[in-house]
Amino acid sequence: MRHFRLLVVGNGVSAYGSYLNMVALNVFIYEVTDSALAAGLFMAVRLLTSVVSGWASGRLVSRYDRKRLMVGADLTQGAAMVALLVAPDGARAGLLYVLAVVTGFCSTLSGVALRSSIPEIVGGELRLRANALLATGRSLAMIAGFASAGVLVAQLGYTAAIALDAATFAVSASVLFSLPIRTNAGRRAKAAAGEGAGAAAGDKAERGPSTGSLMLLRAAPVLAVMIVVRAADGLGSSSHNVALPVYSSGLDPSHPATFISQFWATWAIGNIVAQQICSRFAGRGKWQGPGERAFAIGSCVMSAAFIVVFTGLPTVAAIAAALVAGMADGLTETAYVTRLQAAPDEQRGRLFGLSASVENTGFGLGMLVSGALLDRYSPLHVVGLLHGVAIVLCAALFVVLVRQGRQGEAASAPPAERTEPVEKETR
Repeated sequence: MRHFRLLVVGNGVSAYGSYLNMVALNVFIYEVTDSALAAGLFMAVRLLTSVVSGWASGRLVSRYDRKRLMVGADLTQGAAMVALLVAPDGARAGLLYVLAVVTGFCSTLSGVALRSSIPEIVGGELRLRANALLATGRSLAMIAGFASAGVLVAQLGYTAAIALDAATFAVSASVLFSLPIRTNAGRRAKAAAGEGAGAAAGDKAERGPSTGSLMLLRAAPVLAVMIVVRAADGLGSSSHNVALPVYSSGLDPSHPATFISQFWATWAIGNIVAQQICSRFAGRGKWQGPGERAFAIGSCVMSAAFIVVFTGLPTVAAIAAALVAGMADGLTETAYVTRLQAAPDEQRGRLFGLSASVENTGFGLGMLVSGALLDRYSPLHVVGLLHGVAIVLCAALFVVLVRQGRQGEAASAPPAERTEPVEKETR
């Protein structure tokens, strides 16, 4: 965990630069192209690249050293930022879309590699604590990035902000490269055991279609439903992201950014609180972290809290709902990632790659649907509709888990106990 904490620091520095860049790049794109459409197209290209690269990332992290992939992804993103800054003015417009592809692919690859490596870095028994620590670092980076973006861009300009982002990727890559961590310990152990042709055949089978991501999910239907729920969560998350500026402008037309800032800061605090609670109780007694049922309940609570934010409550009550949403989001994130990390190492990369593609697809689709619906309907109706879809799916998942649990209890009960309920029902 000592080495992993240093990794979290490096990842948090990189995340800070990324959140800072969300603001700086929007300003930069508009200044270079003088077109709002170009800014929207940049985000669309980046998101589409993230969707496609999820599948490729799953294959890459299953076949190559994940630490080297993460270092390479950070260095590539940093180099792309520098290239944008030093390019002539006439070439910058075209380079922006190259940057969208590079950052979309590399950020997805790095995220899939890191999440699938955690059980190898810290051990399976500490993965819950490691996930909570990693999520806490990224939440703190989000607060710092969004809070400082306006000041940095206003005082130093977008060029300085983009240069700072490039430096954060360099820091992250340096930390990763210097840490004595192993991200493919299981694969190396198999090679050291001298499995020879058997191992090679296993690797070939792993790359074949019969053991692809979809085949893995057929063997674990509950996990498949959890991934579908995450797609629905992405759909709902896009709705409140798109609706927030509209809703905030209605609350205070003269200062529309005030409520947005309060919302995201409070959400991040709630997320951090939930992650810390999970980390504190990890491994105590028989509790090994939030399970599948907690994931289903937490997702329902999260979506319901997001809907409440847009119901026109007083600011204090709305911010309290944002706090609840952040806590539920932190709980579900930990439960979901920890569950995927329980898969064997040779399957874990593909699962996280599939998950990244599905989540980004849900988010991208939600952006399009939300933008279209907000032209005709209120933010409450749009957010209620899309988060309502997530609530229905989460409720269905919870029912399936309860029934599965009851069937398991009935199968393990003594014969007399198993037949008694049937007799009563017959009478």
